[in-house]
Amino acid sequence: MKPFDPKHKSRTISEGADKTANRAMMRAMGLGDKEIYEQPWIAVSSVWGEATPCNINLDSQAEAIAKHIAERGGTPRRFTTISVSDGIAMGHAGMKASLVSREVIADSIELMVRAHCYDGLVGVAGCDKSLPGTLMAMARLNVPSVFLYGGTIMPGRFQGRDVTIQDAFEAAGAHAAGTISDEELHAVECAVCPGAGACGGQYTANTMACVAEALGMALPGSSSPPATSEDRAAWFARAAEAMMAAMRDGLTPDKIITREALENAIAIGAATGGSTNVALHIPAIAHELGIDIGFDDIERVSKRTPTLASLRPGGKYVMLDLHNVGGVPVVLRAMLDAGCLHGDCLTVNGKTLAENLADVRVPEGQDVVRPKENALYPTGGLAIVRGNLAPEGGVVKTTGVSKLAITGPAKVFDGEEAAMAAVQFRHVSAGDVVVIRYEGPKGGPGMREMLGVTSAIVGQGLGYSVALLTDGRFSGATRGLMVGHVGPEAYDGGPIALVKDGDIVTVDAEKGELSVALDESEMAARRRAWRRPEPYKGGALEKYARLVGPACEGAVTHSGRG
Repeated sequence: MKPFDPKHKSRTISEGADKTANRAMMRAMGLGDKEIYEQPWIAVSSVWGEATPCNINLDSQAEAIAKHIAERGGTPRRFTTISVSDGIAMGHAGMKASLVSREVIADSIELMVRAHCYDGLVGVAGCDKSLPGTLMAMARLNVPSVFLYGGTIMPGRFQGRDVTIQDAFEAAGAHAAGTISDEELHAVECAVCPGAGACGGQYTANTMACVAEALGMALPGSSSPPATSEDRAAWFARAAEAMMAAMRDGLTPDKIITREALENAIAIGAATGGSTNVALHIPAIAHELGIDIGFDDIERVSKRTPTLASLRPGGKYVMLDLHNVGGVPVVLRAMLDAGCLHGDCLTVNGKTLAENLADVRVPEGQDVVRPKENALYPTGGLAIVRGNLAPEGGVVKTTGVSKLAITGPAKVFDGEEAAMAAVQFRHVSAGDVVVIRYEGPKGGPGMREMLGVTSAIVGQGLGYSVALLTDGRFSGATRGLMVGHVGPEAYDGGPIALVKDGDIVTVDAEKGELSVALDESEMAARRRAWRRPEPYKGGALEKYARLVGPACEGAVTHSGRG
């Protein structure tokens, strides 16, 4: 077999008299003959910016990685792309931009690498959509690539306990209910985010960091060191070493991201009680390589995977605690021992997952990660519900939810703001099923997260006596009996568009049911009377709404690789 050419892309520019002007542009940036002609060109992308604490220190991380690449015979080329802070965008129209940003991140990395003929890619990402966006770009480009998570935030301290951003959202709900004072609310606000890094619980960023390791695209052990920890420095050199080795060996993402690896990624989401957003992001990553992953796969893998890690919001601990007992490899070891991991999958360091875990053990005397015999729950934390309200399905996170079935009258809202107002005015009562619609990928557009609403419900003490369903989605910090990704979405005329106040709705995560007590003749009559709302007009959101597919297929915007 022909050896892999480390300059397989950059020769387009580094060779030929006709590319003299192209090379002159590179010389203007301080590059010489060696860097241009002899060395592979390695893109170092990051999502650095001052929009969110998740990414505030990624510029220095990318700079360090680039330095190590240069020392190892590569020509690093740094660039940044956007990031949207879900925490700051939450609860208002700005959240419409969040999921859209995943596509912009993937597209912008793709365009930079294609335009400049970079041979390889190191991607550094730190917030919810930047992790899957970067991984999607790596799969799409299929050049040798290494992913590095920017790191979790340290937990804050309030009244002698660890706190995270979830506590701030729920404190706002408690304040609206009159159970905490203005002073307590302000104290929580000042405590929960002590510095740089992504949200500390097993929310979307930390879930996707675990996914990157289980998938094989991140180096084993690289995902748990906090963003501000001195432990991170060693990973910059290791990422550069892995990058140069992948360039030498021609280790491309399609050799790593296989169906079995994607099942490993689903499994770690389930085993850690991770975010329901994996049901969007893993199918989207698979789509880039022409692999069909959907709700059936998520349900099947979650059912066979025990919940082994006690991480917030369904458990007790944060990412720092997982790091202190050995990090993501300890979870993967417990999963391998439990027989719910494909150990023969190749990873970015050239070894299989099982080889990477050969010397890893689940430590005794701790309960952050448990063996199968002492699992928190016998199955994983992700469930799919279906029925006459969700023919395509909906996604529920079951970890830590004490009541998995509610039947009650619907309280229906066309959009998040109306639902939030009703909750704040105490118009939602125990036993209700809250329905928030026209928040899907097309109808939102952008499929907003509902953490503000769900946290307000929890803060009022109704978290386990009220169900909520939406064609939007949830933050990884959401808890309670909450169904997201309901499809078909209301904008496409899905049954969720036909529900009225007072209809009796059943949500049963154990039986996998989401239904409304209406016969088909009544549903048909309502369907005939239904009218699609006017589409969103203008800018990026209009373009997204025109292109995006259903949530059950990952809410992707292009045809993928056939």
